[in-house]
Order: sequence, then structure tokens, then C-alpha cells
Amino acid sequence: MNSINDIMRSILERESQAILNIPVTDDYGRAVDLIVEHVNRRGGKLICSGMGKAGQIAMNISTTFSSTGIPAVNLHPSEAQHGDLGVLQPNDVMLLISNSGKTREILELVALARNLIANVPIIVITGHAQSPLAELADATLFTGGAPEVCPLGLTPTTSTTLMTVIGDILVVNVMNRTGFTPHDYALRHHGGYLGDAARGKSGK
Repeated sequence: MNSINDIMRSILERESQAILNIPVTDDYGRAVDLIVEHVNRRGGKLICSGMGKAGQIAMNISTTFSSTGIPAVNLHPSEAQHGDLGVLQPNDVMLLISNSGKTREILELVALARNLIANVPIIVITGHAQSPLAELADATLFTGGAPEVCPLGLTPTTSTTLMTVIGDILVVNVMNRTGFTPHDYALRHHGGYLGDAARGKSGK
């Protein structure tokens, strides 16, 4: 049996390589353009959603965007069918996450959202670039589809790492495009170490 350290090294190598293998495509530019235009310039918001573990990644991405100048909310796809879809408004953008690209609740969310606002832009993060969800997207961000490091090959592990990294890529590029400053950050993140650090950098 391999030691814990050997397994750790293998996981680090496999997940690091999976990150490096994320395809770099023009859809990242389209995704950033959609977020900047609709949210930053037109006053909409980013609505993030996923089911299960992907939903937890969606929640993390939404809170990171909110703290960096892009108003964002997390919408549970099942709760959307029971009234929460009402959060969707003109000029909003949806960021939907599904590793398989065929999660029933997310596909249903797309149909419901476009029934409410027909032209709502949709950005998709998925491990299957030719999936039903990807076909509905205005921008598809493909993780590369690397296998999970879970010994069963089932538990979301590598896939959620890749989703998180893609979320970081979006956040950082949007921050660069909007000119987000330490002062802007301090206004939104007052408490704790980060609040102190932001105020120190902004001099306010």
C-alpha cells in the first residue's frame, strides 16, 4: 500500500497537471465581456448556480465576485423552480456550473430563465464541451475533463478544483478590466485582516 505522502504527491501532480491542461480559448474573453458589459456597465448582476458540489463552487465564485465589485448572487436550481427565479432581471448574466453538462436541474433552470428573459446571457463551466448545457451557452469554459483523483473516479475532486480555478480566472480578468482598486475593495470588505490590508494599501 502506498504511503500517505506518496498518495499526496500523486494527487498534487495530477491536479496540477489538470490545471495546466485547462484549454485556453476565446470564450474566456466572451465571458469577461458579458460580465463587464451587463453587470459593470448596465447595472445588472451575476447569477451563479450549480447542483451538489458544483453548487458550492458557484456559491464561492458569487461571493468572490461580490467582494470585487461585481454584484453576484447564488441561485439554487431547485429553489429557482419554487419562486427564487424571480431574482433574475434584465441585464443579468448567468454563470452555470455542471461537470457533466447534463445536470437535469441546471438544464431546467436554463429553460425557465429564458422563458422569463429570453435573451439572458449564459456562461457555462463544464467538463464536457459537447454537452447539452454547452450547446445552450453564449460562452463555454471547458475544464479539460480531467479524471477525478478520487480512487473510485467518482467523487468530485479534480473537477471542483478546475471549476474553482476557472472562477479565479474570471474574477481576476474582470477586476483588471474594471480597474478595481484597494479602496474599492476596502469599501466592500471592511472587517478582518483583509479589510485592514485593503485600507492600508489604499491609504484610507
